[in-house]
Amino acid sequence: MKAVLIAGGLAMLVALLGTPLFIRFLVRKQYGQFIRQDGPTAHFTKRGTPTMGGVVIIAATLIGWCGALLVTGTEPSASEVLVLFLMTGLGLVGFLDDYIKISRQRSLGLEARWKFVGQGLVGVIFAVAALQFPNEQFRTPASTRISFIRDTNIDLAFAGVTVGLILFVVWANFLITAWSNAVNLTDGLDGLATGTSLIVFGSFVVVGVWQFNQSCQFLSTAGPSCYEARDPLALAVVAASITGACFGFLWWNASPAKIFMGDTGSLALGGALAGLSILARVEILAAIIGGLFVLEVLSDVIQIGFFKMTGRRVFKMAPLHHHFELQGWGEVTIVIRFWIIAGLFVALGIGIFYAEWVSG
Repeated sequence: MKAVLIAGGLAMLVALLGTPLFIRFLVRKQYGQFIRQDGPTAHFTKRGTPTMGGVVIIAATLIGWCGALLVTGTEPSASEVLVLFLMTGLGLVGFLDDYIKISRQRSLGLEARWKFVGQGLVGVIFAVAALQFPNEQFRTPASTRISFIRDTNIDLAFAGVTVGLILFVVWANFLITAWSNAVNLTDGLDGLATGTSLIVFGSFVVVGVWQFNQSCQFLSTAGPSCYEARDPLALAVVAASITGACFGFLWWNASPAKIFMGDTGSLALGGALAGLSILARVEILAAIIGGLFVLEVLSDVIQIGFFKMTGRRVFKMAPLHHHFELQGWGEVTIVIRFWIIAGLFVALGIGIFYAEWVSG
């Protein structure tokens, strides 16, 4: 628990103090956000606001994590290194996207196909590595079983090791792409994605600590409802570090935002969320915990699908937060209400998580 507190506190401090320094650097370089022309007209006033703030979130997360390891004298585990690799790798893809937007002075950055290539490359490396590095109990960071609150009986390796590896890579990349783009779509209002991420990653701290206390690896105390996650406490440390980084960044990202996280931050946070869900063995439960992100994606999918079929729109604009903007809701009102909804989804997910353990 000491490492969890140190990681979260140090990451928050770094983000809180480091963000204004990064803002000044971006202003000097004139690295400002460009606004899409088909978006709400109220957003045009945000043009020129410094972007790529995800650099601070990633840096604060890494510093908080490293600080916790140094203070506690703990060696890094494979699971936490893999999540941080996924977060940093997707953050790099997002950084390239943001940099192209700035350098070419347009709201469209990296071409979609190249963004998917970048996400796929990082995702494949993560997925393959996640099935390596067995510990003393022969547990690898991930398993080929699809998980809900713990591993289910649905095993992707039903047709052999090679097929299992391929199917797991496909499944993991689906989750990585889905979550990274979900956070990216949610990042449309000041503080919306940051605050929601803060709530969601905070819940993963709870999940990791609980799994550690009920781990199957401690055979003398393991009960019938123990958890098979390889490094639950290490994942809680990473989640705490990300939560702290979001806390510190939100101070400057809240409306009116002094800086945007950009694709650098949204892809990184989405990747971290996917990595935590896979390695904590809560892949489907994560869709409930991160329910607000799922709603944002579904609104976009429904809008596009319905428009292609009928030529009409379900929402005034997608994703969902823009619909309420055009309905006349104030930006701060939307953000706060969406945070409340995010909190309710997290409460539901944690409630299901605990109820399953009690019933077991």
